[in-house]
Amino acid sequence: MLTFVGLGLFDEFDITLKGLREVKGADVVYLETYTSPLVGTNVERLEKLYEKSVHVLSREEVEGALAEKILMEALHKKVVLLSGGDPMVSTTHVGLRLRAHEMGVKTKIIHAPSIMSAVCGITGLQNYKFGRSATIPFPYEVDGKKVVYETPYDVVKENIQRGLHTLLYLDVGERMMTINEGVSLLFEIAEKKGDEEFCKLLGVGIARAGSDEAFAKASELAQLMEIEFPDPPHILVITGRLHFMEKDALIVFCDAQIT
Repeated sequence: MLTFVGLGLFDEFDITLKGLREVKGADVVYLETYTSPLVGTNVERLEKLYEKSVHVLSREEVEGALAEKILMEALHKKVVLLSGGDPMVSTTHVGLRLRAHEMGVKTKIIHAPSIMSAVCGITGLQNYKFGRSATIPFPYEVDGKKVVYETPYDVVKENIQRGLHTLLYLDVGERMMTINEGVSLLFEIAEKKGDEEFCKLLGVGIARAGSDEAFAKASELAQLMEIEFPDPPHILVITGRLHFMEKDALIVFCDAQIT
């Protein structure tokens, strides 16, 4: 059996009781932290809670040759793969589950709190009013020239036309992108396209969701970019057409200055 166990949003205590039971009953426990890093804990604290060794995997290992080893183990052992948030939000895990199915390995999913739902709870924005989400990656170089990925901007504009909110994940590669950096990259694209009104859109920045220091602030993007948020992880929402209750929630919960 290969069991995918979500660890929730922030630290070792966000795991569900069902998830904890699966970990304690496992023969082998793996952990990947690249899709959704848990900044409120570390491997040593996880191992202390679980009373088991935890083997940390890189993205290349989960998607590459080691995946085959994990699946072979799961043919005759109880194998658990831990990940932050809810495990099936990641397409990497969906791919691994499909490979398990092809090999005849049984799978199980233990869900956990996800940033996708936490954003609605923190901000008061209604979940059915979100459109397509996107990730803002760090710029990369091609032939020595800086390239800024434009898809996040395009997704925001598409959702705005439909009156929908946009959830924007921020890159967690070699380091975690901040809200300020994400907004700045969106502005680069907007300037390139001659979109002078983009900076006036209402954004909501959320830092350290799931922790006691969780912080959320709503304002026009130009102002949001100047706010000093707590340490990452960060996530960004750009709002579409607001219901009156959403407006009230943003004013009360996110200090929005809107009428």
